[in-house]
Amino acid sequence: MNRVAKLASVAVLGHAIFASIVPFAQAQARQQDPATIAKRNATESELESIAIIERKVMVPMRDGKRMQADIYRPKDESRKYPIIFVRTPYNFNYWDVELGAPRDMTAPLEAVKRGYAYIEMNERGRYFSEGDYDILGVPLTDSDDALDWMGGLPWSLDKVGLIGCSSTAEWQLAAASRGNKALTTFIPESFGAGVGRVAPYYEQGNWFRGGAVQMLFGSWLYDSGLLVKDGRPTFPSGMTEEELVTAAKSYDLSAHPPTIDWSKALQHLPEKDIYTAIGARHGIFADTTPSGKPGMITRTPNDPSWYQGGLWNDSMRIDLPGLWFMTWYDVSIGPNLAAYNYVRNTASPTVAAEQYAVIAPVAHCSYKRAADHTIVGERDMGDARLDYDALTYGWFDHFLKGEDNGILAKTPKVRYYTMGSNKWQSSDTWPPEGAKPVTYYLAGGGHANSLYGDGSLLAAPEPKDTPDKFVYDPMNPVPTNGGGFCCLGAQYKAGAIDQRSLETRDDVLVYSTGPLKDGIEVSGPIDVTLYVSSDAKDTDFTAKLIEVLPDGTAYNIEENIQRVRYREGYTKPPVWMEKGKVYKVAFQPMQTSIYIAPGHQLRIEISSSNFPQFDRNLNTGGDNYNESQGILAHNEVHHSAQYPSNITLSVVKR
Repeated sequence: MNRVAKLASVAVLGHAIFASIVPFAQAQARQQDPATIAKRNATESELESIAIIERKVMVPMRDGKRMQADIYRPKDESRKYPIIFVRTPYNFNYWDVELGAPRDMTAPLEAVKRGYAYIEMNERGRYFSEGDYDILGVPLTDSDDALDWMGGLPWSLDKVGLIGCSSTAEWQLAAASRGNKALTTFIPESFGAGVGRVAPYYEQGNWFRGGAVQMLFGSWLYDSGLLVKDGRPTFPSGMTEEELVTAAKSYDLSAHPPTIDWSKALQHLPEKDIYTAIGARHGIFADTTPSGKPGMITRTPNDPSWYQGGLWNDSMRIDLPGLWFMTWYDVSIGPNLAAYNYVRNTASPTVAAEQYAVIAPVAHCSYKRAADHTIVGERDMGDARLDYDALTYGWFDHFLKGEDNGILAKTPKVRYYTMGSNKWQSSDTWPPEGAKPVTYYLAGGGHANSLYGDGSLLAAPEPKDTPDKFVYDPMNPVPTNGGGFCCLGAQYKAGAIDQRSLETRDDVLVYSTGPLKDGIEVSGPIDVTLYVSSDAKDTDFTAKLIEVLPDGTAYNIEENIQRVRYREGYTKPPVWMEKGKVYKVAFQPMQTSIYIAPGHQLRIEISSSNFPQFDRNLNTGGDNYNESQGILAHNEVHHSAQYPSNITLSVVKR
């Protein structure tokens, strides 16, 4: 997540555990704030009064490198304590160097008050931790070594629970699959970049969607200081903890790269040289990683390198109780739900019954941003608040302390928020019980271009094929306007945003139902199948599900993309298109829960780009990442009984 977005998330996550789930570099330029300083000092003073505090503890790994940890535990040394463990690539330095005061310590304070030890640790190669950083905390043995160390501490109950959001969550899945005896439960939040492959998705940690590259890493790696390697400042290995604590008041080792306008920087071609163009080094984006794998932008969706790092995939069994947090406008809600269902289907029976999920209607890691009027993008989603602290501590109390608090009995297996009706609902499964497929077929007279075209959605396909045609120019892509993403830079806002400005373009095909007589609840997977042709060897097709309000406002619900070369799967060689031939292209499932009221319309937009959420297909059939010139693609979408292009929704009748 980029620096600006991360700051916003931390600000809204509030107190207790969530306050430091998403820590990051605190050196934002700001004026001295006496009220904040006084509050921070008071919190630190209260923490010191109840906790034994050990900071800048250097924990050795099996290769001799040391990872930096801060430890907070109750002062009563007559007891042993379970541990809440937060490991992160972000900066949690106890001192806010820019502010000249402690950072917000409410998370460890709340944990200690509730009878837990609280340990934060930086991943390898980040801040005070030694070694070279590789994404998701490679090697995986670092998690084993950290958990073994915690289990062996003299005051430890040898029970550890994980919690964290985004990059503080994504490493958890692979660690959970390793069966460490100290690891008792985990609470991953917005964890999509930790999911490699889980059928039918091959996103490889949010790197791909339908074989197209998600551009979020273009900004995230840079803004998080993760491209710095040889120049990363470090302290001498012989420094004592006391000396490191003292030094931390002057140096938090944060990188401060120059601010970049990513709306311009991400346009650079070739993709592999985006960082060169802004004066940075390639880093793991395009260079060999510290563990010897090829640069990430050079890989295909099934490259063996994806299976050698920190990503979890569906060959790795997780048999550990889990409380999974997701959001509808996040980067990869589909793979997140697939991972949750996979664990429920493959864990031992007892543990399978100990998998619970919460799906909120907000953007990435913005759970506590919910208010009595929860605005997501531009849309009011109603009162989406939930007592996350009660839920997470109730979970930890049960699994780490062994309390018989009834948390499992009184918590639904899946708690999800239905947008439109704006209410929390519950189910024993995802999709919810009773969800039935309802299919709408693309139709029209061959001129579905733009909001003013003749595209429609019908209950049955039309007999005659009158394909809709448009020209996709990779030098003039359809711009990203809302949606489920993070980290693209301050110029882009995730969530539901009126799409009508894009629907005036001729390269956007628009198909609508017309006002619905009866309302419908769409909760579950959404499948799109298109029959397409092109004069290009390879191209992309995009799909965007829309709700149209009576006043014409067109809010995006979910979006998708499919690179046509991968239409036969990601484990097979690419397949190319021939001019004049029609090809079936099935998208990976989208997911949502939304109520479409009577008088509202369902709409689907079809195009060939959604940039920079997804990289542009240059239409050449080449490697794409190393090309500087694209060509026009004359694309067609066919719809008829012979070519039944359609969208299938999961509809729940109440």
